[in-house]
Amino acid sequence: MSTTRSHPVSGEAHLGHVVFISAAAAMGGFLFGYDSAVINGAVTGIQKHFGVGNGETAFVVAIALLGSAAGAVAAGRLADHLGRVRTMLLAATLFAISGIGSMFPPTVQVLALWRVVGGVAIGIASVIAPTYIAEVAPTAYRGRLASFQQMAIVLGITVSQLANWALNQAAGGESTGHLGGIQAWQWMLGVETVPAVVYGLMALAIPESPRYLIADHREAQARKVLLEVEGQGVDLDRRVAEIRAVLESTHKPRARDLMGGRFGLLPIVWVGIGASVFQQFVGINVIFYYSSFLWQSVGINESNSLLISLSTSIVNVIGTVVAMVLVDRIGRKPLALAGSAGMAASLATAAWAFSFRVGTGDTATLDDTYATVALVAAHVFVFCFAFSWGVVVWVLLGEMFPNRIRALALSVAASAQWIANWAITVSFPDLADWNLSATYVIYAVFALLSIPFVALCIKETKGRALEEMG
Repeated sequence: MSTTRSHPVSGEAHLGHVVFISAAAAMGGFLFGYDSAVINGAVTGIQKHFGVGNGETAFVVAIALLGSAAGAVAAGRLADHLGRVRTMLLAATLFAISGIGSMFPPTVQVLALWRVVGGVAIGIASVIAPTYIAEVAPTAYRGRLASFQQMAIVLGITVSQLANWALNQAAGGESTGHLGGIQAWQWMLGVETVPAVVYGLMALAIPESPRYLIADHREAQARKVLLEVEGQGVDLDRRVAEIRAVLESTHKPRARDLMGGRFGLLPIVWVGIGASVFQQFVGINVIFYYSSFLWQSVGINESNSLLISLSTSIVNVIGTVVAMVLVDRIGRKPLALAGSAGMAASLATAAWAFSFRVGTGDTATLDDTYATVALVAAHVFVFCFAFSWGVVVWVLLGEMFPNRIRALALSVAASAQWIANWAITVSFPDLADWNLSATYVIYAVFALLSIPFVALCIKETKGRALEEMG
């Protein structure tokens, strides 16, 4: 069982404690971002080392996402059965195992297997962090604290790109160059073991969710946690009664509890799935999984392509900070709508620039003027995504579902997100070979379609208690 203080926490100390436990939970998001994006720097090395082409490479990159979908589906039940903290510890263990295994794969097929293990961990982390943070965060700060998950993800992406670039440079600008007896791309994949251990240690230092504790008939512990996370002014009897009333009026969620709408699932579940799918179908992870491949496909060398990957990751962090500042001030919907418009415009601009690409494969080039336009558009796209859909979707998924189905519904929505991510990831290399410009037109269309989706389907959750959702 996790260790935690039992005395009252108030004022800045109370808020600082809530920030710490939210950050600890969001460490899973850091590993989510690192493990998802680190493959970007290793792609070229994997191709050269194993002698595989774009099809096999896309398989290795994308297979982790199917593991993520499975992990997301399982996470809801794991969280309700084991508790939120033990589920985090399970994810940390899987991340560490995957990192070590991916570092020494004898074949590309074995590498794919270890990436599936890491993918399962990503799927679990994608569900457990927003669930836990939403359940411990005071209502007034919930949006900002929930956005820790996305900040952790983008920091994980940035650190992975920085590590990739540094290792590539140390190996002489080649991901197949040797460092300490193994190739640079192997180090890239193995380094995640370090933050995995840190995640496990941080999970041991945070309290269990009060909602889970009450559901598990541990009310005394739940009261201590509520006092810690909501401060001395909280009416413990009222809060416990509210949570218990919601829990007692329902039963443990089953798949059939998500059913009942006109199209099978409850409307709110479809909205969660739709938000998840739109978040991926704008093509954001093409930038984070394939940017080195993308920029090399228009004539930029491997070392510079990794540097560009790092710069877009930094822009991603900046946009996420903007979202964290604004999400509880102006609300979820306005951010999502503004981001959708910006993404549509920047993706269309990138598509226009890529239409001037000359040649194919290793001989493809792009005139400097159009390459500059494409680079700027890509950075604007990442910024627009980061300050809007990158944060808003995870905040909404932690908030929008009724208590009785929250963990399970979030699992389904997150699983849909991973399947959509897989579809984009596995298709990009072949689509890029077919027509890079048309591929970005497709992404721009989805960004445009996300505008009416937000306007018509998303309900604002700013300032509402979780017990009010339904």
